[in-house]
Amino acid sequence: MNILIVHAHPESQSFTSSLKNTAKQLLEKNGHFVEISDLYKMNFNPVASKHDFENLNEHEYFNYALEQRNAFKQNTLSPDIQVEIEKVQRADLVLFTFPLYWTSVPAILKGWIDRVFVSGLFYGGKRFYNHGGMVGKKAMLCLTLGGRDHMFGEGSIHGSIEQYLSSIHRGSLAYTGFEVLPPFIAYHVPYITDEEREKILTRFEEYIVNLDNLTPLEFPKLENFDDKMNLL
Repeated sequence: MNILIVHAHPESQSFTSSLKNTAKQLLEKNGHFVEISDLYKMNFNPVASKHDFENLNEHEYFNYALEQRNAFKQNTLSPDIQVEIEKVQRADLVLFTFPLYWTSVPAILKGWIDRVFVSGLFYGGKRFYNHGGMVGKKAMLCLTLGGRDHMFGEGSIHGSIEQYLSSIHRGSLAYTGFEVLPPFIAYHVPYITDEEREKILTRFEEYIVNLDNLTPLEFPKLENFDDKMNLL
């Protein structure tokens, strides 16, 4: 299996980076091919702009998604975007490793999604959810956060962690056709002991080894909706 790890943490000695390194080592040990996009190390530009296109199709009014669609057809996307698209195209599984920032991904990872998930390839028209451009590929989040696990869930102060992650799971990954695997979440990481972090790493190793046994999350299927996208 070809696996792309998209990593977003500015500190190479962080626990999030340890999770990334653990995944790489274990996956390669088990015979998988692993590529890594270490966004901070790459100094990846997260800002979507006119500079993402060698030529603009419309000069009077700039519409980013329409320019993406045209540039993809004409093969005139910025080289840094094209390289990342090709990595995703090679991958059977895209694994995202990051710390949770304000219920979402770090800005550099959000910018990667903005720029790489181009209209016309990842989605477009009625090409979304189980008809999206990435159908046949899997995606999974591996994230760290400071909160305790008992702070999340029904009746807890923060509500469900699924609600926190919906904009990523549903709005970015499932929407573009990925089969989304359940996330691996490391809670309270900045405040626990090294021994406790080692236990999390051991649990993560077991999680990675059993990826094929994970039941994907459920998301809408277009066949269950009419032409106006109302549930049948």
